[in-house]
Amino acid sequence: MVQRQVLYLGELNDNQRAGWVRTIEAVAGEKPTARQVALFPDDRKALPIPDCETVQVRLDKIELRCPRQWGASWLGLYLWDMLELDIFWRSRLPSSRKGTSWLNMLKALVCYRLIDPGSEFRFHREWYVRSAMGDLLGEDDSLAQKDKLYRCLDLLLEHRDELFGFLKGQWGKLFGAKYDVLLYDLTSTYFESEPPAADAVSKKRFGYSRDKRSDCVQVVVALVLTPEGFPVAYEVYPGNTRDTATLEEFLDRIEKRYGKFRRTWLMDRGIPTEEVLEKMRERGIDYLVGTPKGHLTRVEKPLLEQTWMQARESVRVKILQQESEFYVYVESQDRVAKERSMRWRRLRRLWAGLRELRNRKVLTRDDLLMHIGALKKEAGRDFRLVNISIPKPQEPVNENTFRFSLDRERLRQAYRREGRYLLRSNMQATAPETVWENYLLLTRIEQAFKDLKGSLSIRPIWHQLERRIEAHIFVSFLAFCLHTTLRNLARGRAAGLTSEAILEKLSSIQMIDVHLPTTDGRHIVMSRYTQPEKDVVLLLAQLGLTLPEQPPPKIYASG
Repeated sequence: MVQRQVLYLGELNDNQRAGWVRTIEAVAGEKPTARQVALFPDDRKALPIPDCETVQVRLDKIELRCPRQWGASWLGLYLWDMLELDIFWRSRLPSSRKGTSWLNMLKALVCYRLIDPGSEFRFHREWYVRSAMGDLLGEDDSLAQKDKLYRCLDLLLEHRDELFGFLKGQWGKLFGAKYDVLLYDLTSTYFESEPPAADAVSKKRFGYSRDKRSDCVQVVVALVLTPEGFPVAYEVYPGNTRDTATLEEFLDRIEKRYGKFRRTWLMDRGIPTEEVLEKMRERGIDYLVGTPKGHLTRVEKPLLEQTWMQARESVRVKILQQESEFYVYVESQDRVAKERSMRWRRLRRLWAGLRELRNRKVLTRDDLLMHIGALKKEAGRDFRLVNISIPKPQEPVNENTFRFSLDRERLRQAYRREGRYLLRSNMQATAPETVWENYLLLTRIEQAFKDLKGSLSIRPIWHQLERRIEAHIFVSFLAFCLHTTLRNLARGRAAGLTSEAILEKLSSIQMIDVHLPTTDGRHIVMSRYTQPEKDVVLLLAQLGLTLPEQPPPKIYASG
């Protein structure tokens, strides 16, 4: 049998009686007061202690009640305090006339989104009572009332832009964040709800879904990050907004908030239009963007005349200088191997599927078209590398009417472009390898969207009212700020551990109520968090975190 110490309550014997004298909070009465109480077991006589009430505990009636998650909740509030968000919110979220602390409710909602995200209804019915959030905030179960949660959401949005400015100072103070390079990208998040009426004013619209849920209405979220992954700002647009329609507005907003000094914007292909790039050049704004492969055809011939330069061991580049900007053609051997392997794997599956269809003895033309459609979806862009001849209506399906072959010219072109991509920039005096390394920073914003949609479950959205839809995204943004703070806290101290792994580790620390019934009919309740495992102790030491003292015991009257 394997045993480990979970809780240490001390010893109930005469030799250790001095250690059992504790200042505890007496709850009996309208105004709790602190008093000195000496505890003794009920099987021996209680010794008098000067200036201290003596209480005998019924050892055979001790109970452990209400286990609840404590460690991750404590860490979430620690990160909140680390960002000093109380300073920002205290004056903006005063308590209600009935005493409801909107600030504590916001803390609980943000930590919920960080630790175990779900709907507000689930927070109300399950999560809050299964966590120690109430203990840590000094609140009771009324904090999780459903109607109060929605009212809290209604109070948040007016302070959004002010929060962006506050966070700018915090990122700089805590981590030395700079804002001379910014990453910009967009994503979408969908709704599990009925679409709005055609004449309704709503951001919920059908559009290009990055979540492969074209059957659902959605909104588009634009996000700006620093290269280290610190969120700078975001905006919510209607679900049918084109990527190219958002950039110019963000340029003005960031310039107004952070000044007009020269900064570089990193973006993926498809976001800036030629008109916007021209305006950026006129305003002295540097950019580095990916270029659609279709654009490569226009500059491929002059690029062939350039010589390759080695940027890294497995990366080489070509530079094509033009009037006010330049192109960087990048070839990565690792990416060549990866793309080539993926391409041949898809082609083999497509070829095997076509051969299996041709070998079928009984197959109608309609069935053939359905199967080819499925193969096309699976093969993606590589489907165009195969020429397929389909029988005409009323013709039978056989080897003469259904034929397929490789398009060798297209295959050679795809082979030449595997592992290669074209970058476009107007930055001055920048080494080619620096341009390539900067472009790779866009993986940070891709990871941010993965965190928002995965770890923080920003999707799907269940709200119906417009203001609560945006408030839900705002709470998710705040949780992402805590998530980013934890990741950067661990980066230099516990490298290799993700924010999710750290939260999972600390979630193993539970809180338990130890009920000690006394011989005079009262109850002493000691709320204690469990002793962390050795690996959690090591993790806390690596992160430089110290758990707080155990909360003081409380005395309750009978019942």
